[in-house]
Amino acid sequence: MTYSIVARDAATGDLAVAVQSKFLAVGAVVPWARAGVGAIATQAFANAAYGPDGLALLEGGASAQATLDALVTPDRLRDQRQAGIVAARGDAATHTGPECFAWAGGRTGPSFAAQGNILAGPGVVDGLADTFIAGGLPLPELLVACLAAADAAGGDRRGRESAALLVVREAGGYGGGNDRWIDLRVDDHVDPIGELGRLLGLQRLYLDRPGLDDLLAVDESSAAEVRALMSRLGAEPGGRFGGVYQPMSVLAEGEPPAEDPAGRPMTGSPRPLPSNWDTDWQHALEDWMAVENLEERIAAPGWIDRRVLDFLREKAGAA
Repeated sequence: MTYSIVARDAATGDLAVAVQSKFLAVGAVVPWARAGVGAIATQAFANAAYGPDGLALLEGGASAQATLDALVTPDRLRDQRQAGIVAARGDAATHTGPECFAWAGGRTGPSFAAQGNILAGPGVVDGLADTFIAGGLPLPELLVACLAAADAAGGDRRGRESAALLVVREAGGYGGGNDRWIDLRVDDHVDPIGELGRLLGLQRLYLDRPGLDDLLAVDESSAAEVRALMSRLGAEPGGRFGGVYQPMSVLAEGEPPAEDPAGRPMTGSPRPLPSNWDTDWQHALEDWMAVENLEERIAAPGWIDRRVLDFLREKAGAA
């Protein structure tokens, strides 16, 4: 009922699973991964225990093939199972039981395992594998492209319903507290792969830090535009966004909030501000960005991220 690709980025060591299925919330069942250990897809008549059990075997030093053999051999329903595994070293293995519904099969290569069942034909798995081998995109976007290529080749014969993308890297999760760098799920949608791509774009917008090349200097002309856009949204100094984030202690004591001693993370180094852009406007911009979940894109005073400016234009234009 599903096609998936399990993969490793040879350059970064990131591990990932991308999957699409005519099944509700496929991301809750198929993908499993742990940074520095490996990634697993378990599907067909899925044995969800393959996920945690397989990761434990990989963490203990077993190869992808040895791990798959250890999972499948004692499983009395192995002929109905399908699974793909990639170890942190890049070795891969795939299993398709002979009782999986046609067409079913898989392919492996360096750093990937692609597999699917109830497919239009072998071209679906070839779409996954060949797109991955061709590369040319960052791993998350590449795996969404793999799913799209598989869908274009006929995909799941029953249709579409859900899709998921899980990418892990050491301390890659929000705030560095876990390894779930990207964990996106489309549980029920007429175009789950397209929606997954849209959500990935939002993840990049909200959680990627800009590079120095992404920053625009705030001069008098751009400051005037930003002020006008913010005012249209009610985001000017003293506007409706300034009081959103206040600690409970401030509300209880009725005192103005203290400055955050740690400061907000920001990209770049401060530059002189133009005459029509002062610290009040800078703080108002940061307050609006915080409400819009754009904190990771805060730039040093005197700069603004290009994507933030585009987003501000879009929001103000829709207001």
